[in-house]
Amino acid sequence: MSPILADVLLVTALIAALALVHRPLGDYLAAVYTSDKHLRVETWIYRAVGANPDAQMRWPAYLRAVLAFSAVGVLFLYLLQRVQDRLPLSLGFDPISPDQAFNTAASFVANTNWQSYAGESAMSHVTQTGGLAVQNFVSAAVGLSVAVALIRGFARSGGPELGNFWADLVRGTVRVLLPLSVVAAVLLVAAGAVQNFGDVQHVTTLTGERQAISPGAVASQEAIKNLGTNGGGYYNANSAHPFENPNGFSNLLTVFLLLVIPFSLPRTFGRLVGSARQGHAVVGAMAAVWFVGVVLVTWLEYAHPGTASQLAGGAMEGKEQRFGEGPSSLFAVSTTMTSTGSVNSFHDSYGGLSGGVLLLGMMLGEIAPGGVGSGLYGMLIMAVVAVFIAGLMVGRTPEYLGKKLGAREIKLAACYILVTPALVLTGTALAMALGTGQSSMTNTGAHGFTEVLYAYTSASNNNGSAFAGFAADTPYHNTALGLCMLLGRFLPMVFVLALAGSLAEQRPVPVTAGTLRTEKPLFTGLLVGTILIVTGLTFFPALALGPLAEGLAA
Repeated sequence: MSPILADVLLVTALIAALALVHRPLGDYLAAVYTSDKHLRVETWIYRAVGANPDAQMRWPAYLRAVLAFSAVGVLFLYLLQRVQDRLPLSLGFDPISPDQAFNTAASFVANTNWQSYAGESAMSHVTQTGGLAVQNFVSAAVGLSVAVALIRGFARSGGPELGNFWADLVRGTVRVLLPLSVVAAVLLVAAGAVQNFGDVQHVTTLTGERQAISPGAVASQEAIKNLGTNGGGYYNANSAHPFENPNGFSNLLTVFLLLVIPFSLPRTFGRLVGSARQGHAVVGAMAAVWFVGVVLVTWLEYAHPGTASQLAGGAMEGKEQRFGEGPSSLFAVSTTMTSTGSVNSFHDSYGGLSGGVLLLGMMLGEIAPGGVGSGLYGMLIMAVVAVFIAGLMVGRTPEYLGKKLGAREIKLAACYILVTPALVLTGTALAMALGTGQSSMTNTGAHGFTEVLYAYTSASNNNGSAFAGFAADTPYHNTALGLCMLLGRFLPMVFVLALAGSLAEQRPVPVTAGTLRTEKPLFTGLLVGTILIVTGLTFFPALALGPLAEGLAA
C-alpha cells in the first residue's frame, strides 16, 4: 500500500470515529450540565469546599470563582515544585528553580502545558501525579465550564444568572473527564504505554553509554493530557517517546482524544439552545478549517523542496520515523488547532510554509476545533462577529439565536479577539528588541524569528507546543511566557463571561424574514471567511517575516 493511500485511510478512519461519537457524547455533555441531581461523590466535594451547587451566579460571581480557583492552583503547584525534594517518591530530583516553577505552574493551570524542562529528569512522581495531572483535569474542566456559561447566555432570557461554577467544575471533572480518561488510559496500557511508580533504571546503550530511564504513571497522564487538550509530556520527547506512544494504534488514539470533546461540543451547544442545526453550522466551520490544514501540511511536507528530500519522498528529519509523513502531519495540525501542545514530531523541522500553517492554526485562536471548552467559546465569539458583519451588509441590527448584538456585545467580542494578537506581537517584539529572543534561537534568519514567534504564539494561545529549536529555559522567557499564558487564558474569559451575562439578560426577539439564518451552510462559509479575514490578516506581517519568507526563499 502506498504511503499516500495509507494516509487517506487513516484520516478517513479518524473522521468516521469522530462522527460516530459526535452525537452521543454531545448529548451526554448536554445532559451533564442540565441535570438537577448531584452524585454522592459530588456532594462530598461541595461540602469539603463549602460550595452551594444550587446557587445561581451572575457573571461577575462566576468570574471571581474561576479566577480564585485558578489562583489557588497556581500557588499550590508552585509550592509543590519548590519542595518536591522533601516529599516521598522524589526520585532524588532537586526542587525546581523559582522562575521555572512559576512558568510551569502558570502553564498547567492555564491549560497550556508549555514545558521548559525535561519531565523524566526534573519532576518527581508526586509532582507529576499530584500536581500536573490534577491540573490537567481541573484546567480542562474550567474551560468546559466557561463554554457552558456562554451557551446559557444564549439559551436563557430575562435573567442574569449563568449557572454555578462549582457545580460545572465538579461535573465536568467527575462525570466527563475522569471516566473518559480511565477508558483511554486502559487502552493505552493495552497498547504498551508505561504505568507504574518504579525507580529510575540505569541501562547501557548500544554505544556503551549509561542512560537513566524514568518510569511513572505515564498512561494515565497521557490520557488526560490529550483528552483535556493540555499536552504536557511525561517525557521531554512527548508523544514521540515509545513509553507514551508505543505504536500506530496509540498514535491514532491520541489524535482521536485530542479532537473528540472539542468536535462534540457543538452538538451540546445545539441541544442547549434548542436547535441541533446551529451546532451543525459551528462544527462544519471547525471541520472545514481543520481538514484544509491537514491536507495543506501533508502535501507541503511530501513536496518538501530540496533534491534529497524529494528523492526520499518527503522531509523526515524530526518526524515520527515509525509512522511517516502523513501521521506526523495529522498529529501536528490536530495539536496546533486544539490548544493541546502534545507532539509526536518536532515542528522546528517542518518546512517554512507547512510550519506557517501550523502557526496560523494557533493564531486563528485554535478554534478548529480548539481546546476543551475554549475552542467552542472562541468559535461562538467569531460567530457573533460574523453576524455583526452580515448585519452591516444589509443595514439591520444583527441578531444571533434571538439575541440582539448591540454596541456592548460587539465591544466585548472585539476585546476578546484583540487579546491574543496584543500578547503575541508584543511578546515577540520585546524578545527580539531586548536580544533575549535572538540569544535563545538555534537558527538565524527567518527560521530563527519563527522560533521566537512560535513560542509566544503557543504561550498566548495556551497551546504549549514548541518549535523545539528555541531555548526557553531562561529567567526572562520563563517569566514572560508565564505571564502570556495567564493573560492569554484568563483575560478572554473575562470578556466571554461578560458577554454571556449581557446576552442572558435579553429577551429573545422573534424571527422575521430579515433574520440571518445562522444554521445554513451559507453562514458556515461566512463564519470561515470571517475567521480568516479578521484574525488571519492580523498576523500576516509577522508571518511574512518568518515562515512565509523562509518558504518562498526555499
